[in-house]
Amino acid sequence: MSRLRSSTGTRSGIRVRTRARTRPPLALALPALLAIAFLLLPLVGILVRTQWGELGDHLTSPGVVEALRLSLLVSLWALLLSLLLGVPLAWLLARVEFKGKALVRSLVLLPMVLPPTVGGVALLLGFGRRGLLGPWLEGTFGITLPFHTSGAVVAATFVAMPFLVISLEGALGGLRQRYEETAASLGASPVRVFFTVTLPMVAPGLIAGAALTWARALGEFGATITFAGNLPGTTQTLPLQVYLLLQDKPEAATSVSLLLLAIAMGVLIALRGRWTGTPVAREAAPAAVPEEPLTEGAPASGGTGTGTTTEVDGVAPPHDSGRWPLHATVTGFNELTLDAEPGTTIAVVGENGAGKTTLLRALLGLTPRAHADLRLGDTDVTALPPHKRQVAWVPQDGALFPHLSAVANTAYGLRARGVPRAQARREALAWLDRLGVLHLADRRPTQLSGGQAQRVALARALAARPRLLLLDEPLAALDQTTRARVRHTLRTHLAGFGGVCLIVTHDPVEAVSLADRVLVLADGRALQDAPPAEVTRHPRSPWVARMLGRNAWPGTASADGLTLAAGARLVVAETLPEGAKALAIIAPEAVSVHTDRPGGSPRNVWPGTVREITAVGSRLRVLVASDTAPDLVAEITPDAAAELGLVDGAAVWTSVKATEVTLVRL
Repeated sequence: MSRLRSSTGTRSGIRVRTRARTRPPLALALPALLAIAFLLLPLVGILVRTQWGELGDHLTSPGVVEALRLSLLVSLWALLLSLLLGVPLAWLLARVEFKGKALVRSLVLLPMVLPPTVGGVALLLGFGRRGLLGPWLEGTFGITLPFHTSGAVVAATFVAMPFLVISLEGALGGLRQRYEETAASLGASPVRVFFTVTLPMVAPGLIAGAALTWARALGEFGATITFAGNLPGTTQTLPLQVYLLLQDKPEAATSVSLLLLAIAMGVLIALRGRWTGTPVAREAAPAAVPEEPLTEGAPASGGTGTGTTTEVDGVAPPHDSGRWPLHATVTGFNELTLDAEPGTTIAVVGENGAGKTTLLRALLGLTPRAHADLRLGDTDVTALPPHKRQVAWVPQDGALFPHLSAVANTAYGLRARGVPRAQARREALAWLDRLGVLHLADRRPTQLSGGQAQRVALARALAARPRLLLLDEPLAALDQTTRARVRHTLRTHLAGFGGVCLIVTHDPVEAVSLADRVLVLADGRALQDAPPAEVTRHPRSPWVARMLGRNAWPGTASADGLTLAAGARLVVAETLPEGAKALAIIAPEAVSVHTDRPGGSPRNVWPGTVREITAVGSRLRVLVASDTAPDLVAEITPDAAAELGLVDGAAVWTSVKATEVTLVRL
């Protein structure tokens, strides 16, 4: 029996995707075919009426050659002028919010919908000898635009530049600003970011816009003849030549029209639908390199793996010799004050929306949601732009620049700070070696696995010699084995770091092993700021308690324990003042599970139902839901689970001794 494959299949090791064909209804198909015929018929008319035998003579006649030369000159100058003016305008529209933005965008679009002859009249009234600016240009600089080649350039630029602005603005709008923000945090000025990150990453949109602009300038007619006239050798471009030939030599006009048609079609075919938004077929990116299994202290290919400073060509990754204590007062969405001595590592934890990333962006000066009065050492950097603060940032996804290799990415911050190219490369290679990815130095981000890319991003931030280091879940993309090694390497670096490091993490192991302090955020406020051991023993947040694997029940202190939100009561050994808000912490291993109601000493007993059983190392975690108490997690051995016959949906009893409950006052 044959097997049908509905959507995908494989052939010779290549994945083949098929698309189901849809038969269009006749009511839509017929008008669509008529539209195609309507657009195609005039073009076919040119092909049919062209005298192919005389095509060469028509195109090589002196008048046509001169008009073609002038058209190329005018269109190329118009393209250059459009690039000089249109690229900054597109960036302004895509990146800056200002009053009147909608009006400016309308002005950009206006030449595309304005009749060309009206555009020519407008140019005369603006730049003509009797126009608004024309007398000043002629009297001050001796520049006369009408009836001059420069006038043809201005007319072509006026009608063609919108194509460049619209195409590039769309490309800029699709570019995540995180790349530009990361470049700024590495010390790159806005202009450097624009030329080294923004433009290379929107190059396809820029090229598409430039090609459309050039083609439109090459074919401009109405505004040119109205504003610049039709002077042979001066303003008579190829479209104007066609207009003249139609009166005396229609066959030659058809041949020249065919040339312009071929150029226009060539541009559109080369763009392959970029202007219309049609997906562009691209070569498949090289397959990502699988993450290599690493153990802490084990060498990686091309690296020493010693966890200590490694030298490449005699260069060791340097530390800025200095000490920079941190003082920050954050206002806005986040309301807190941070003080830390040099060498301090602070783990920032909290549930989603607590303000962790907002805090980092406030310290970078990249968000209007919160403002940080920031002092690093003796320097107040509050008023400085992000690229001058010497605050390096590693975002969650690393934000490696896709057009640069791993070593070029790592050297980016050094180059931005003026380090010579050769020295920056040596230091970058040393950092890559230290993070165990030296053998990937010449690969692009698309050729790296997620864990490898994250290590390169970490090397890039460390290489920039920051005074404040901000890491937003830097190890999240690493597997457990690689994470242990990179954590060891990071801890080694932070031990000699003269600044302060803030690490946003959801991993309790990272918080405990890397941090000197744990800052717990809730709704932008500091709920707890204490050493890891204190946070582990007495978490003040239900979310942190659960992150640490504890049961956390909020409630109100009563005479003999805690009254929970649902009305249930929890008996504890040590009580708090009645009415105080508190958090009850119960370790999973302190929860006993029974098939029948237990007798004896337990003061807290609840019936429940097993909802989930998961393995954690050599033990099992059992989630028990109850109508009389919040959900409770118990940790037992597999043998105990087998003896109790635990399965999803099984009815059980849970119990907790009063002495096993810890109350943390909120």
